[in-house]
Amino acid sequence: MIEKLKRLGLSELEARCYVTLHEEAALSGYEVAKRVSVSRTNVYAALRSLVDKGVCRAADGDPVMYAAVPVGQVIRMLRSEFDEIADVLVKALKPKPAAASFYNWSGEAGIRLSLRRMIASAERSIVVDIWSEDFAEFEPLLLEAEARGVVVVAITLGQVRSKLKRVRTHKRMEMWLPRDARDYYVLCDWKEGFIGSFGAAGKSTALETNHPAVAHVLKQAFQHDVMMMDIERDFGPELERAYGGDYEKLLERYREQYGLD
Repeated sequence: MIEKLKRLGLSELEARCYVTLHEEAALSGYEVAKRVSVSRTNVYAALRSLVDKGVCRAADGDPVMYAAVPVGQVIRMLRSEFDEIADVLVKALKPKPAAASFYNWSGEAGIRLSLRRMIASAERSIVVDIWSEDFAEFEPLLLEAEARGVVVVAITLGQVRSKLKRVRTHKRMEMWLPRDARDYYVLCDWKEGFIGSFGAAGKSTALETNHPAVAHVLKQAFQHDVMMMDIERDFGPELERAYGGDYEKLLERYREQYGLD
């Protein structure tokens, strides 16, 4: 809870004081200091700051009594302030058309944060091709995008249960799968691509790019995937008879002709 409040702009001590006040109708600064085990000087400074931020109220008296503003009201106030500031920034800081760029990300925490930012920023469409093990973390963001009118298509390697309108499932073909990593890609608005792996040995890395060629390749990969899934649905038995389960006969031919690993 303290960490969540800190992300709303409160200091560590302000967050602790707010939580303490939230548990009681009203407390004096002395009582708050006793409960958080911090000097009264620092607690009084934190309480004044909370009052200035509109997060708690002070009732004059001897002693002055402090009460937390209900968290729902605080959230609505902060959301309103954020929206006002965001509107000003969007109007004032018009981005210049971006040249095609490549950005390398490393470390799973940074990669996951970048993916969340990219999904939240999509305006028209999102295609996510991801393992079922990693899908749940991003599903809430995908549902939010779908709710605001973005067309979201999730292609999962393995079965998932989801409230998304468009979920396609890859059959897992063990002979095709990497042993130490779970590859994925995200394509937003048919122009912003993100490619990487989770669970790889060593430090995870990923590539973010708006290069048209990469976007085109990912779009083709998506089209190929959905077409193959429809063909397998409609002609599964015939395909297995002709090419073997999981296309072993085709793969063997490709190994001989093209040196495929």
